[in-house]
Amino acid sequence: MRIRNRALRRLLYTAGSTGVFWPLLRSRATIFMLHRFSSPEIGVKGHDQHMLRRVLAALRRERFDLLPLAAVLEDLATGQVRERPAVAFTIDDGYLDQAMVAAPAFAEFDCPVTTFVTTGFLDRHLWLWWDRIDYVFENTALRSISVPTAGGAGRYEWDDPIGRRAAYNHFTAMCKRLPDGAKGEAIDMLAEAAQVELPIDAPLQYAPMSWDDLRHCERMTMAFGPHTVTHPVLSRTSDVQSRYEITESWSRLRAEAVNPVPVWCYPNGQRSDFTEREMRTLADLEFLGAVTGETGYASARAVRSSELERFCIRRFAYPDSVDEVRILAGGAERLKQIVRRES
Repeated sequence: MRIRNRALRRLLYTAGSTGVFWPLLRSRATIFMLHRFSSPEIGVKGHDQHMLRRVLAALRRERFDLLPLAAVLEDLATGQVRERPAVAFTIDDGYLDQAMVAAPAFAEFDCPVTTFVTTGFLDRHLWLWWDRIDYVFENTALRSISVPTAGGAGRYEWDDPIGRRAAYNHFTAMCKRLPDGAKGEAIDMLAEAAQVELPIDAPLQYAPMSWDDLRHCERMTMAFGPHTVTHPVLSRTSDVQSRYEITESWSRLRAEAVNPVPVWCYPNGQRSDFTEREMRTLADLEFLGAVTGETGYASARAVRSSELERFCIRRFAYPDSVDEVRILAGGAERLKQIVRRES
């Protein structure tokens, strides 16, 4: 819930940095989730590195506890209470810009960050499926497309970039609901209808970091966890594929990284995107936990409440604002939850 009263917002920003609400976070941690980073030289739009540096400088100046994700989960599991609010940063997918832009920025402030990589992407066996959709919509010369798919026939029309982006968003959302095999077929049919030839290798704008990049980032403050082989919505996969995506990505990461982190990240990451099946596989492999894309604090009560709850850790989308980060990391958001009687 965004607070619109400016005076109240300023009060919450200030309180978040001065410790007024910190006691509310004694059994909780704030985990931020980031994705792409603005890199004009390779055509990427995303988080602004200058704003990220301002955020990290503020957190260091105000003496927040900037911790590795694995340490946060261990603290929550054991009941360790820290004097200052715990904050962890995570990044999803394994793009080149995350190595080029994010790793040096976090290293500058000696801030740990865990990046979850899609191992087939880093192996150059594929490029990420939503980027293939984006490439089609951005490169078609048509202004309307009819696509017969397993999700139903769809017709998309646009006259401007806003309409084009709306078509992309609708088609991408439809693909998330399809079985994984049908999703690939739908994207191929989209490309054919749009009269766009998809390159075999990901163009630079959509490219992954390399394994050498990964190891270079490890020498800074970036650690790495697994994020599947092909980035499917796991609840849309078979038992065989689900287990393969988890076990093979973990095996591949352990083969390439110096210090792989035994924490999982679900693709898409909403509660409907994974099942108890995936959580039990992670438990069998003795993972410390798993992060989702659901909004909220990571809570000790949730981690310790049952055998599998540590595989449903919540995160906040990183807000690209020093003040908004203070509201989340400083406990003002927790106060709002208490007022709304949320867990």
